[in-house]
Amino acid sequence: MRSSRSWKAQTRTAAIPNRDAYGLVYAPSGRDAQIALSLLEEAGTKAKAVADLTSLISNLGDDVSFVVVTEEALRSANLRAISDWIEKQPSWSDLPFIVLTSRGGGPERNPAAARLSEVLGNVSFVERPFHTTTFISVARSALRGRRRQYEARLRMEALNEGERRLQTALEAGRLGAWEFDLASSVLTTSTTCKAIFGRAAAEPFTYTDLLSAIHPDDQERMQAAVHATIETGSDYSIEYRTIWRDGSIHWAEIRAQLYKDSRGTAVKLVGVSADITARMQAEEDQRRLNDVLEQRVTERTRELQEAHANVMVEVSQRERAEEQLRQSQKMEAIGQLTGGVAHDFNNLLMAVMGNLEMLERHVGDDSRAKRLIDGALEGARRGASLTQRLLAFSRRQDLKIEPVALPGLVRGMEDMLRRSVGSAIQIETELPEGLPAVSADANQVELALLNLAVNARDAMPDGGTIKIQLKQSGAAVESEHLTAGSYVVLSVADQGHGMDEETLKKAIEPFYSTKELGKGTGLGLSMIHGLALQLKGRLKLNSIVGIGTTAELWIPVSPMTAVKASPERKPDTHLDGATGPKRILLVDDDILIAMSSVDMLMDLGHDVVEAHSGEEALECLRNGPTVDLMITDYSMPGMNGGDLVKAARAISPTLPVLIASGYAELPPGLDLNVARLGKPYTQSQLASEIAKVLNAATD
Repeated sequence: MRSSRSWKAQTRTAAIPNRDAYGLVYAPSGRDAQIALSLLEEAGTKAKAVADLTSLISNLGDDVSFVVVTEEALRSANLRAISDWIEKQPSWSDLPFIVLTSRGGGPERNPAAARLSEVLGNVSFVERPFHTTTFISVARSALRGRRRQYEARLRMEALNEGERRLQTALEAGRLGAWEFDLASSVLTTSTTCKAIFGRAAAEPFTYTDLLSAIHPDDQERMQAAVHATIETGSDYSIEYRTIWRDGSIHWAEIRAQLYKDSRGTAVKLVGVSADITARMQAEEDQRRLNDVLEQRVTERTRELQEAHANVMVEVSQRERAEEQLRQSQKMEAIGQLTGGVAHDFNNLLMAVMGNLEMLERHVGDDSRAKRLIDGALEGARRGASLTQRLLAFSRRQDLKIEPVALPGLVRGMEDMLRRSVGSAIQIETELPEGLPAVSADANQVELALLNLAVNARDAMPDGGTIKIQLKQSGAAVESEHLTAGSYVVLSVADQGHGMDEETLKKAIEPFYSTKELGKGTGLGLSMIHGLALQLKGRLKLNSIVGIGTTAELWIPVSPMTAVKASPERKPDTHLDGATGPKRILLVDDDILIAMSSVDMLMDLGHDVVEAHSGEEALECLRNGPTVDLMITDYSMPGMNGGDLVKAARAISPTLPVLIASGYAELPPGLDLNVARLGKPYTQSQLASEIAKVLNAATD
């Protein structure tokens, strides 16, 4: 009895996933049922007795932790019903049975008792008369096994929920998932993937069907890319044309990775697909527009030359002006296109990152699920970084211009630069003291320096030295590129293969890259060029084939002295005082983005009222409960975020407002005096901005 009390204490303190679980006792003869219930109660385990086999079967369920039954109660009974129930258990469940046998009638000497193992499956035998410690030990083992089954159920449910959220994220990004088994050539596709190739959800779509749907001119290139991935293990990335059954031509972008088994054997390709028809059509329209502009400029130039063949200087000046105008129009058109793409992509990333961030909180100790979520988040963050480059190129990104001390900035980046370029590359710096501060955005200058260092590393595949130098220089007179004044020049020089004159002319053009396909976006130098123009400076490139390249970023000297910034403190999502919990009105016309934002806000402890249009939000403010803060998207059909803020303040003049936008900056002239949150944002960024807005409202 002492050992049973000890086990009773352990059972009460154990963390049982299903606290409502109980045992069943079916012992219709003698005092077996009474004794078993008494022992289980003393051990702290809930149990109840049933009178007959029908009652036993009707009480079986997920909440039953184990069953105690006597051998004679089952010996002559029809066990078909209980056998059927056991067969239909969920995959996680294997209900334990404890069978009480008669003296001398253990399973080794009693074939009839042994046959119960075949029917009941998970069986433990206890030979009567039994000692209290023996019975409790067997019951304890059954409980421990059932507890592991409950834990397995929880993990399976979490994985199923993770798969559902991942599918939601893929659908939000309009991405089709697929797998290709290399051994059997079996292609498995999602509904979205089939739709990208013009197929209905219920239609079969084999690898042969896929090949037949690819434009004949692109099939050889596609198959060569597949073979290259299988042979080298490199990521699969390709764009090609598809022909739908109605004869229409579309474009698809396919990305995948090679999956190998534990022995390193290639097993399958796993990837996603996207319909990029609209993007390719937009690029084609842009090319046509450029051709028209070029033709018009050419015609106008010819007319001027014919009309003014004799004062040549004037013609030359006009030609240069028109060429600059053409380039300006071309860059402006591309800037508008990239800015719009970045805005839409930021919205998609908001849904993806928000859902993944919330999902990460619920996977528990499942390392594989965490690894998958971390990989997806890393990919989404890379997408967000790419949109920042697009916005910088289109000049739609906010610049925080302030005095910046470049020597300290470069020193602070040395460790990161060395990790980025690898051990085969040496970095030398020449950072003289006493240089004046420059007028710049420190974050953007850091990004530009990192891009230049990575470009230099890629130009030296066999290793070499990168030299980073700072010097002060001046532009004596106003030139085509620089205004007269004083500048600090940040230069990055490599010993790489260099560029010829023709390549050097194209180096800063957007999407132009000398790197292999898939290893460069072509936005690095164009982004730095755009930054230099925004800072009223210049990016200058000098290169000699076989000798190396030097990139110089000229930045104007600031009239003020740089102030050393205090270390940035990670936002605290803990709710206290002015920050919560609060009732927040969230307004966003995109259901997926609204869903992820509501989840993040509720996870922070706030009470959320959700609206999907400006009109719906105003109705909530007029007739709903009082809210402490309104968070609204800016780009909404009908009534945009700016119009909503004006109308809302007519109802509640002191209502704090936070505007979220996928654009890096709001339209000019929008004088609303509201805080702004850029998409995509994390939960910590959201909590930090809410705290700032609410604290400002209470001051």
